[in-house]
Amino acid sequence: MSRLAIVIVSYNARADLERCLASLTAAPPADAEIVVVDNQSSDGSREAVSAFPQVRLLPQTSNRGFSAGNNVGIRATSSELLLLLNSDTVVPPGAIDRLVATLDAHPDIAVVGPRLVDGQGRPELSFGDMLGPAVEWRRRRLMRRLAADDAASWAEVQRLTAETQRPDWVTAACLLVRRVDAEAIGLLDERFEMYTEDVDFCASIRARGRGILFTPAVEIVHLRGRSGAAQPAATRARYERSHLAFYRKHRPWLAPLVWLYHRCRRR
Repeated sequence: MSRLAIVIVSYNARADLERCLASLTAAPPADAEIVVVDNQSSDGSREAVSAFPQVRLLPQTSNRGFSAGNNVGIRATSSELLLLLNSDTVVPPGAIDRLVATLDAHPDIAVVGPRLVDGQGRPELSFGDMLGPAVEWRRRRLMRRLAADDAASWAEVQRLTAETQRPDWVTAACLLVRRVDAEAIGLLDERFEMYTEDVDFCASIRARGRGILFTPAVEIVHLRGRSGAAQPAATRARYERSHLAFYRKHRPWLAPLVWLYHRCRRR
């Protein structure tokens, strides 16, 4: 039995998946198995995985979303540690071993996430406070400023991601968790098909008194959202359902306003 299981959920992202698996298998992490959960891709992704004999493929007969896919991978393994990893990531040699060492050094921590950078080496704000209207507004404002290449905003993200943090959540694009903690909360909530599942997952872990850690000492490349781009309308619908489910679970008094917000945006 391997100590670490790397679970990659993929949907119609063959090129990204091949790149991710190539990076993992070129310099394999110590004592790790790699599992790809394919959510019924139609772009040859399953055939591409066969080029990596050390990778186990779990083909699905439908696309039930990101959380359900990760749960399939988790239940198919028995390792002490679990790494949830997006197919649109590139993993430098030694990065996952350093992430595991970080978790081992902090017994009070259940989840650790690394610094994520894009293809140009620019950092991503891959952690944050518990979601609410004010937090979401500030984050969207920051994203708009980054998209406009605002130098001050990029400097702020650079500063935040250069420091070790104990945030409320880290992104599931690359999230290392102890199995015992993941199983104690019933794994990922499958109501979250795409987006906010990581915020909810970390909230449930924190509710048990366990910690979340962001470390800048480990860096992973994140190429952002290629599988979602394959079906933008479906992706948007999954996002809306997940966003509404999050508020119904954590801030039910605001859920009607969130429903109205999405309805107005669709119009």
